[in-house]
Amino acid sequence: MSRGPDAATLVERRLRIAAEAAGVTVALAASDPTPWASATFNGARHRLRVTGDGAAFEHWIAALPEADLPLRGHLVADLQVVARTVAPDGIAFDLEILTVEER
Repeated sequence: MSRGPDAATLVERRLRIAAEAAGVTVALAASDPTPWASATFNGARHRLRVTGDGAAFEHWIAALPEADLPLRGHLVADLQVVARTVAPDGIAFDLEILTVEER
């Protein structure tokens, strides 16, 4: 029996939904999540590259660290924009996202 999508898939879906709600078109390039654990929580670190262009895209990116990004069975504990690069198809931002499993 399937448990449903993993946290990485949920993060990508939620980012696409949030971008669409803001009227922003994005391209996502995902990497494999890295397992993460503390004494009390389990989760994963995700590094994603989000590419787009225009002022609306940059405003959306700037607001992401404070955005509510609900994920079924997981919480977004931290989201940081760690790099900005000018790419041939727009501006690329690297995000680091920490998700933890809900208990």
